[in-house]
Amino acid sequence: MPKDISIKELRQNLSDIADQVEQGETFRVIRRSKPSFILMNIDVDTAEQGWETVVDFTDGGKRRGMPAKDVLKIIKKIRRS
Repeated sequence: MPKDISIKELRQNLSDIADQVEQGETFRVIRRSKPSFILMNIDVDTAEQGWETVVDFTDGGKRRGMPAKDVLKIIKKIRRS
């Protein structure tokens, strides 16, 4: 479960928060009383966080990519669920 922080708190404590994110902590940043974005370590297992891999670009481009319209269809499907 992410810890809620304000955008002001993020600005004032960016270095400390970045260190915590590197250690695996997740933050949900609140802007104008609404959740705006999530800060999380990129090395955390995404399945564990409820994320689904749509396209993996880390293979160095050795495989053919996915057409943008297919990616958009998947994103729209995920947003509806």
